[in-house]
Amino acid sequence: MHKEAKVLDWDNVRVFLELTRSAGLVDAAKKLGIDHSTVSRRMRKFEEQVGTQLFDRNYVGYQLTPEGHRLMDYAETMESTVFAATEELGEHNRLLSGQVRLGATEGFGAVVLAPHLAHFCGRHPHISVDLIAVPRFVSLSKREADVAISIERPLSGPYVVTKLSDYRLKLYATPAYLARHDPITSVDQLAQHPIIGYVDDLVFSAELRYMDHVAPESRRTFRSTSVIAQYHAARAGQALAILPCFVAQQSSELVPVLDGQIDLQRSFWMVSPSERRNIARVRALWNYLREVIELNHGYLMGESSAPRWLP
Repeated sequence: MHKEAKVLDWDNVRVFLELTRSAGLVDAAKKLGIDHSTVSRRMRKFEEQVGTQLFDRNYVGYQLTPEGHRLMDYAETMESTVFAATEELGEHNRLLSGQVRLGATEGFGAVVLAPHLAHFCGRHPHISVDLIAVPRFVSLSKREADVAISIERPLSGPYVVTKLSDYRLKLYATPAYLARHDPITSVDQLAQHPIIGYVDDLVFSAELRYMDHVAPESRRTFRSTSVIAQYHAARAGQALAILPCFVAQQSSELVPVLDGQIDLQRSFWMVSPSERRNIARVRALWNYLREVIELNHGYLMGESSAPRWLP
């Protein structure tokens, strides 16, 4: 006799996905707006439904089993299909309204994007934008954002990717710091100076490990995971710092050191999940950012000291 196939319950799939993306049971329950005991009970029933254990439950929390990882691909496909259908049937896909969440690196998000996003919202009063500006990668697979701007190009995944712009970094100090020390005329002399940088074991991208190449022997008396913190520490005039030009040029108290000898370039990439890229409000923000960042290429490269604005 043919055994009837089991149909997965979307509500349980939704809870499963949230639990995999959260810090734990309580965190997932809070995001879902239900009691944590309900989450636990529904996952037990879900495991019974699919006929296998999806999570290892231990002191660390809920860890996916190999079977749970296998289910993830199917669950995310279901989620994308449900989302696309909801958008299309509700006609939100064609309307310039709703919420868009944008993830970006901390310095670029706070210094460059934030003012322009305020301008974008003025253009599109029915679109609300959440900016996640953090010193880490924003996870698109965990639905942390609709669009992410990264310093690394994704090598795989169901994403639409475009290069936004290159940007330049230089070595900076205050005139007061330079006045207290002998002139710095070569890279070799940097071993005698403290240089502010990132916390080595917490650097989230190899693209940020430029200190190892520029001044490996320098004294690193102050380090931070935040480029904004590094910027403010450099302004105190007690050390040098390698900073993006668009961050350092916010202050007249910082001037380039060994200008022309230390010239680093990195790139920004804009990424969006394929199924979200063509939603009207996401597409509007995507196109706006491409246009405004192209307009500000000179600003990002340290060739001009003031940002430019779209009319």
